[in-house]
Amino acid sequence: KLQFLYLIGKSARSSTMTQGWRDVARGFLQDPAAPLHWDAMNFIDGEFVPAADRRTLDVVAPAIGRRVGTIPRSGAADVARAVAAAEKAGTGVWKEFTTAERAQVLMRASKLLQEKLEDLAALESLDQGKTVGMAKMIDIPRSASNLQFFAGELQHSRNDSTQMPGQTQSHALNYTDHKPVGVVGLVTPWNLPLYLLTWKVAPALAMGNTIVAKPSEMTPFTATVLASILQEAGLPKGVYNVVHGLGQECGQAILEHPAVKAISFTGGTATGRTVARTAAPLFKKLSLELGGKNSTIVFADCDFEKTLNGAVRAAFTNQGEICLCGSRLLVERPLYAKFVKAFIERAKAFVVGDTRQATTQCGAVNSEMHMKKILSYIRLAEELGGTIECGGFAKPALEAPFDAGYFIAPTVVTGVAHDSRVSREEIFGPVVTVHPFDTAEEAVAIANGTEYGLAASVWTSNINTGHAVAQALDTGLVWVNCWLLRDLRTPFGG
Repeated sequence: KLQFLYLIGKSARSSTMTQGWRDVARGFLQDPAAPLHWDAMNFIDGEFVPAADRRTLDVVAPAIGRRVGTIPRSGAADVARAVAAAEKAGTGVWKEFTTAERAQVLMRASKLLQEKLEDLAALESLDQGKTVGMAKMIDIPRSASNLQFFAGELQHSRNDSTQMPGQTQSHALNYTDHKPVGVVGLVTPWNLPLYLLTWKVAPALAMGNTIVAKPSEMTPFTATVLASILQEAGLPKGVYNVVHGLGQECGQAILEHPAVKAISFTGGTATGRTVARTAAPLFKKLSLELGGKNSTIVFADCDFEKTLNGAVRAAFTNQGEICLCGSRLLVERPLYAKFVKAFIERAKAFVVGDTRQATTQCGAVNSEMHMKKILSYIRLAEELGGTIECGGFAKPALEAPFDAGYFIAPTVVTGVAHDSRVSREEIFGPVVTVHPFDTAEEAVAIANGTEYGLAASVWTSNINTGHAVAQALDTGLVWVNCWLLRDLRTPFGG
């Protein structure tokens, strides 16, 4: 009887979780002023469960500035349970899956993401602050593509081998056999929640690893939904686990757990240093992606309209909350006045506000604290003698409930030194500093004058200039006459 009651409770909780996220997503689209609430749960060993001590954290929707749910405030005990489940699954049923069977799970999950596009886009918008259109165009489709790509990559990968001729008649054959690492910890940020999570989940599952994931406590919803989708796609229990909570509590417990063999972290540089300090003495495999301060380099011979479109898109996509955004605009002096004037006009024309509307181009930044940080950099720019050409303020005049959201108008700053804090530090918002240059060498020097080295874009009609500047830049990615074209076959990093 107790077992029967337990199964009823488990089934009811799973059903509530599945329907609950859809209700809040659709409710947001229909009437964002109405009550919206979803209590997301941890997902451990195939079950949705609260934290062991039942503590919770509030989830605030950035575009409407109010509480829309809770998540568990997990600690070491919850992480230990998730890791134990992942270990058991990794040495049990998941180990028996063939590469073809793992690929099938990923392909089914990709299809399910596509089928749920509308609801997932609304949920991601509610949770993160971005526009629904952005989530429909980029976040959800690319999440599905991540799963699809690594499913295909898995089925077409080959192991290396070499023949080693002997001195007499004996020969040797050396070959590489790739094995799962084991339990991997995935810690993901709040700017592209599902997109960046699936970018980690897909290769981890493709290679037969098991996962303990901790999404940002600021944007936890779609990571929880992904658990349901993977379960529906046929992933065995214990293979994918989600533990919600604070970085210094839940995240740190994942880093320190001896059975977690690898860590993939995307987030801020300061937190990345903590991750590295913790993981290094434990000899864990470690992947870090810690942001960027990227330059958009515009030469006078560029295609003007194409470059203007690209530079504006690079500056303000997702409210500037992408590590690849071009927040430093460098323009060759003969074109400087004309280009900057047109750029400012485009920025002024951006539609900011109701994230549900197709015409809205700029949503809310992710939190009130982050909004204050961005505004502090704008004030600093003024103190340093810069001119705020447009934007520079919070909460444009919006109708309720968006009048309570964390909105910042696209902001263009001129007249600050290229080596100032505003020009060199990552602001991670809709703020761009503009700088003239006279030679390609000067542009490269300015672009390289920051501790970040993730990406850049170069805009010119001279392909030789494009290649030469790309080679001289100390960045991992350089786009020439384009921006944010991503091929998952190419390396990513700075």
